[in-house]
Amino acid sequence: MTASRALNTPEIVNPEMVERVRRAVLETGYVPNLLAGALASARSLLIAVIVPSIASTIYLEFVQALRGALASKGYQVILGESDYTHQSEPVLLEALIARRPDAIVTVGAVRSAEGRKRLIASEIPVIETWDMTSEPIDMLVGFSQEGVGRAAAEFFLAGGRRHPAIISASDDRAAMRAEGFLSRLRDCQPAVNVRSVLIPAPSTLGAGRRAFVELLDLYPKMDAVFCTSDMVALGVLTEAKARGMQIPADVAVMGFGDLNFACDTDPPLTTIRADGKTIGHEAARLILERAGHAPRVQTVVDVGFSIVRRQSA
Repeated sequence: MTASRALNTPEIVNPEMVERVRRAVLETGYVPNLLAGALASARSLLIAVIVPSIASTIYLEFVQALRGALASKGYQVILGESDYTHQSEPVLLEALIARRPDAIVTVGAVRSAEGRKRLIASEIPVIETWDMTSEPIDMLVGFSQEGVGRAAAEFFLAGGRRHPAIISASDDRAAMRAEGFLSRLRDCQPAVNVRSVLIPAPSTLGAGRRAFVELLDLYPKMDAVFCTSDMVALGVLTEAKARGMQIPADVAVMGFGDLNFACDTDPPLTTIRADGKTIGHEAARLILERAGHAPRVQTVVDVGFSIVRRQSA
């Protein structure tokens, strides 16, 4: 019992005894059995985070902020990859739920009926992020993806661009940004036929280059292009420079994400920023409040987004 207290609540144990126990741990290579501890306390101190792809850098800041805020309270984060097609989502959810984490955090709202049913039945706290939905499973921290697209359309229209186009990835959140962009343009210019090119997710620089070439063939009058990720926008800028085009004089370019290279492209990239750090901190706050049995005052947090104006548009 003394050894247990020295490891778990050292502040209530004599410092000399704590040091003796720690030396014994080092000498023996002892590692506590966390499964046994979890059974006793009904807490695993594990938080499961499901991202679409570990290759996508847009979620890096979010995961780091979430992990940092939780680590200070003794929690560890484990990552699961759902892939953009959601084909692996049911198996992944089953594996995570079986391990009984203290919370499950998802990038994007869970839209499949099967996934929602499993999460609700598990009674594990769920935080959906990077999205907005009128029917969250439990808690939600995000922003309107459709709103991002509408803001991009309004930005181009306010800048006098009348022949915009869009390059969109095939994942759910990019599709919502694209729909917001197209619907806002239809509202303002019903007669305009906006050209769009769909590329696979996750987005790549090469896919952005090829999609821009396709748009140039389809729509020679194009004077602006909205890319549903900064990586695609970087591909557009690369192809435009290779062709000797002037950005933004020939075509204005806007991305999404404000990734760490966006301010260093040539020209610097205009983009829409969603604050991944804030999303991570808010998700951690909700998890810790729930763990502390705080009253459910706020379960939906809209962090919004902002347009970062640079020379590409």
